[in-house]
Amino acid sequence: MAIDHLLAVVAVSDLQAGREWYSSLFGRAPDNEPMPTLAEWQVVPQGWLQVFLDPGRAGSSLFNLAVDDLDAHLAAVAGRGLEPDAVVEANKGVRLSTLTDPDGNLIRLIGGFRVRY
Repeated sequence: MAIDHLLAVVAVSDLQAGREWYSSLFGRAPDNEPMPTLAEWQVVPQGWLQVFLDPGRAGSSLFNLAVDDLDAHLAAVAGRGLEPDAVVEANKGVRLSTLTDPDGNLIRLIGGFRVRY
């Protein structure tokens, strides 16, 4: 028995606005739109982000993306019109910056992430 994929879900109140915002975050259109209320991006080989129309839960999601070069990723998303917060120095070389989508969902970019500390 094995788990084949991880699917993180972000609830939004307007799928088109969410689709546009997350396309700016990832620098590309969704990889899949399997139904009228869902857009999906494959973030890593077995990891997906699903943006799902669910107005009642919109704005209550939080997810983290560990990136290889935080400064480069922040410059890229800023160049696509998004506004990341200032970088926060966490602990043991980890640095964080948070973005907020139009519904108030939080997306945190993490630089310096390691599996073991």
